[in-house]
Amino acid sequence: MHRITVFVLCVFLSVSPVFAQQSTAFADKPAVLTSVGQSADFEMVRVLLTRARFDFRTDPLIGAAGLGTADKTLILVVGGSSKGLGAAGISAETELERTNALIKKAREMGLKIIALHVGGEGRRGTLSDVFVRAAVPASDYVIVVGDGDKDGLIAGLARSAGIVLQKVDKISAVSAPLIAAFK
Repeated sequence: MHRITVFVLCVFLSVSPVFAQQSTAFADKPAVLTSVGQSADFEMVRVLLTRARFDFRTDPLIGAAGLGTADKTLILVVGGSSKGLGAAGISAETELERTNALIKKAREMGLKIIALHVGGEGRRGTLSDVFVRAAVPASDYVIVVGDGDKDGLIAGLARSAGIVLQKVDKISAVSAPLIAAFK
């Protein structure tokens, strides 16, 4: 009986980082909010953070060179939109290159990276998944609207990389765990 209890406890502890709220604030301000995939979800997150009077700046197309020494955390709003990419005048390949360079530079600078997928099931698909695969494993923390991960891709990427994943029921619930991640 004791072995079973220990086994169950070990299994629980091995998966507890995923689907748990970030237990301590780890990120510093100011934060930079950007889009990865150019979906309209970026604007929704921007509005939520503005209403919460959160200290951040936005640049949906920020490149690696746009990160400054004052920046401490990079928030990636992940969701591919062919319409958004077209409006920005860029291809998915160019957006992926920008994303990878931005993440690399953020890591070199010691920035924390938080990835958000808030578009739900409607913002998933082949295009978004390219950006999900680039952003999630490179992040320190991931927040996802639950129905946006019905296939378990985001959870699997987070679990494989040992990243805490917070699932929320709807986009309006994103700001609480996001803001709680900051010192």
